[in-house]
Amino acid sequence: MTTYDVTGIGNAMVDVLANCDDQFLIDYKIEKGSMTLIDEARAQELSAAQNDVTIQSGGSAGNTMAGFASFGGKGAYIGLVANDKFGDAFVNDMNDIGVTFNTPRHNGDVSTGRCTIFITPDSERSMNTFLGACTELSVDHINADLIANSKVTYMEGYLFDKDPAKAAFYKAAEIAHAAGHEVALTLSDSFCVERHRDDFLKLIEGDVNILFANEAELKSLFQTGDFEEAFEKASRLSSIVVATRSEKGAVVSNNTQRIEIDAQPVDKIVDMTGAGDQFAAGFLYGYTQKMPIRECAILGAKAAAEVISHIGPRPQIDYKDLAA
Repeated sequence: MTTYDVTGIGNAMVDVLANCDDQFLIDYKIEKGSMTLIDEARAQELSAAQNDVTIQSGGSAGNTMAGFASFGGKGAYIGLVANDKFGDAFVNDMNDIGVTFNTPRHNGDVSTGRCTIFITPDSERSMNTFLGACTELSVDHINADLIANSKVTYMEGYLFDKDPAKAAFYKAAEIAHAAGHEVALTLSDSFCVERHRDDFLKLIEGDVNILFANEAELKSLFQTGDFEEAFEKASRLSSIVVATRSEKGAVVSNNTQRIEIDAQPVDKIVDMTGAGDQFAAGFLYGYTQKMPIRECAILGAKAAAEVISHIGPRPQIDYKDLAA
C-alpha cells in the first residue's frame, strides 16, 4: 500500500499578477510578451511598482500537483521556499488544495522565487522571473518517506540547472525504484533541453518510466526536425512516452500500443500557460487509477483545454467533473 499517488519535485515559484497599460511596460523597460530572468533587486522594484496584485502559487510541477489534486488524486510536493510572505503564500496554497508540502524552508539570504507577470488590456503577459530559493534544492531536501510511499515520483526539468538539483533527481529516482515505484519526468522547455540534452538522455534511459514532452522538446532532445523519428527514439528509452502536439492533440505509447488523441475543443484560447502541466495532471491521475492509457490521455487533454480557457496555470473548475 502507498500513501500517495504522486509526489512532484519542482521549482516552488509564486506568480505575482498585475494589470497594467503599455506605457507602464515602456516606463519600466519590460519587453512585452517576453519572459525575462531578473535578479532579486529587480523583482523587488517591480513588486513595489504595483499595489493591486494577485499572488498565487505556480511552478510547473506545482501546477501539475494542483491539477492532480483537483481530480481527486492524493499528492505530495517537494520544493524550496524561503521564510517570507511569498513562501507563506506557496505553503498555504498547497495545503488548501490538499497537497502535502513539508519541505523545510530555505534559511539563506535568498527569498522565495517569483514570477512577476504584467497583463496588458490585450491579454498579453510579460513575465519577469526571479528564481530565488527554489534553485537551492539538493539531496538534503529529498524526503525519502514521501517518495518511497508514492506510486509515481514526478520530476520537473526546469529544476535541472544546478548540479545539486541533478543529484537530488538521481537520489529521488533511486529511492522510488528501490521501493518498486515509477519515475516520471517532464522536459519542461526546449531551451532547458538544449542546456541539458546529454544529462536528460542519461536520466531517461536509466531512471525514467514515464516521459512527458511537447513536440518541440522531443525534437530538440534528439536533434531532429522529424517528430516521428524523435517519438520512436524516445519510446526506446522510456516505457511510456506522452507527447503533446498543441492543436494536433497528443501521441502516447507504452510497451504494447501507441494511441493518438485529438485536442479537446476550446471556445476561446485565453492563456496557454500551464497546458502541458495540466495535461500531465490528467494523465497521471488516470494512470495511478489504473485507467487505460487512452483514457489517461483524454483526461490530460480535457484538463489542458480547461486551463487555456482562462488566465492562470491552475484549474478554475473541479477536475473531478472531467473525470466523471
